[in-house]
Amino acid sequence: MDNFFEKAWEVACLIPVGRVTSYGAIARYLGAVRSARMVGWAMNNCSAAKVQVPAHRVVNARGVLTGKHHFPGNYVMEELLASEGVLVKDNQIVDFEKVFWDPVEELGIH
Repeated sequence: MDNFFEKAWEVACLIPVGRVTSYGAIARYLGAVRSARMVGWAMNNCSAAKVQVPAHRVVNARGVLTGKHHFPGNYVMEELLASEGVLVKDNQIVDFEKVFWDPVEELGIH
């Protein structure tokens, strides 16, 4: 696939249930280190994907739910994460390092 959004969606679909990654980690995996914001745009537009993309599993580099406003309610992202066992407090992932999934480490170099 040549489309950056589609590549970002593919990586997001590989994030295991109960784990999260960051926009920057997906960008790094795709070889576009400075494109974290583009990954965010991709997650915001994932309704255009042909598959259901678990965009709720993608957060910022500190584990903050910066994309929560793009869900159909202020707490939907947090509720989806909680349903998978990921704890959130004050819009931030609790024990972020423990639930962080790094595609470069898990999938190898792209």
